[in-house]
Amino acid sequence: MTPQPELALATQILVTKIVVARVDEESAVQVMVEKSGLQTVLRLHVAAQDVGKVVGKQGRTARSLRTVLGLVGQTQGVHYSLDIVQLPRDQ
Repeated sequence: MTPQPELALATQILVTKIVVARVDEESAVQVMVEKSGLQTVLRLHVAAQDVGKVVGKQGRTARSLRTVLGLVGQTQGVHYSLDIVQLPRDQ
């Protein structure tokens, strides 16, 4: 089942707001939604210096984000996955 466009957009906005609250370079945060088979992949782009803040100690922050996406996905009947992508330092 693929998410309805408005639900995918709401999920994209939710992840963006959570991440923007954690990073220094807010303008570099981008969340792209990609359909990949039965999954909906959220690609989170952050500045190189903010990757550690998004991943967290021992991956706890990233794991928490994925937990939130899992709960949101359950209510929507969709499986979300999160990929964290580091932007090059010159951007």
